[in-house]
Amino acid sequence: MRYVKYSVVWFLLIAAVFIGHSQVLFSQNSTKSLKELQEQADRIHKKIFSIDTHNDTALSINNPKEDQGVTTGQVSFPLMKEGGLDAALFAIYIGQKERDKKSLDSAVAYTKENLLRFRSYVEDYRGASLAYGSEDLLRNKRNGVTSVMLAIENGYAIGVDISNLEMFRDIGVRAITICHNDNNDICDASRDKNGPEHNGLSDFGREVIKEMNRLGIIVDVSHASVKTVFDVLEVSEAPIMASHSGVYAIKNHPRNLRDKEIIAIAEAGGLIQVATGRFFLSHLPKDSVTVKHLVDHIDYVKNLVGIDYVGLGTDFDGGGGVVGLENASKVKNITIELLRRGYTEEEIEKFWGANFIRFLKSQNL
Repeated sequence: MRYVKYSVVWFLLIAAVFIGHSQVLFSQNSTKSLKELQEQADRIHKKIFSIDTHNDTALSINNPKEDQGVTTGQVSFPLMKEGGLDAALFAIYIGQKERDKKSLDSAVAYTKENLLRFRSYVEDYRGASLAYGSEDLLRNKRNGVTSVMLAIENGYAIGVDISNLEMFRDIGVRAITICHNDNNDICDASRDKNGPEHNGLSDFGREVIKEMNRLGIIVDVSHASVKTVFDVLEVSEAPIMASHSGVYAIKNHPRNLRDKEIIAIAEAGGLIQVATGRFFLSHLPKDSVTVKHLVDHIDYVKNLVGIDYVGLGTDFDGGGGVVGLENASKVKNITIELLRRGYTEEEIEKFWGANFIRFLKSQNL
């Protein structure tokens, strides 16, 4: 009992010191001018590794004459350089169509063709390089090279042939969002108008998760239903990621994560990457949603599960962006707001990329 008593006392003392330190930082940063905060953010971004874990830019680069239905041009390698953003997961999005053999074969071919076309674009671009794991990302940072990791948004892209996973892995894909807004053959989505089809993962979906683990492909549960998320956590031997999601407790959007999902993902060593789409962040009109509303979601995740499990997935060129964060050149505005709120440089480093590097290493990537 004496040990417990002293342990509690020490815990309270440490907590008091930490809270006091945070209050001092908040007080110091709240009195700094915008110019001083900008200079501090510049210094931080030069030192740290930073990554955005989801954008839809590859399709707009591949198909510049097609109307993507959202604001595009939010990400380019020059804009990333200007913003101090070192890396991003560039996803090939595939919309949901029929699930007959002809449609599924077409989806596989479309995704493969766009991945190969975008990979060639990156390979031909001086100053950017494909990355397949943590060492590539860190080496590119040291060399001043922008990193591109390939991803797929919507497991519909693999059809019902599990061997397509290995084919996509060999092309360079390192993450797959297992569904989009509608149910597919893998799992139930959060927004399917017909409701659940599989009650979470299908039997095929369980095999898909196991194969993604074997191949070293990150399982991304953004867009998945609550039941799907918990099924994935049960099946996956590797930590999982929600690459671009918001907090349901702040904005009750079906795409956002409930507290129980956030806690379960974090407890399994995963990541909650906060999206910037204003429809995930606030009920306010578009022109009133700012970086502050985004950081409210970041704060919430940090306070719920800790700084080690939160990051950023912008969803740029796919509906992302708020006032003050219109494109990749503005990402330091997030850092400025974090500084205003008393985040330490160590916490900011974790948020921007150290968490993701640790996450990759936990699954041998």
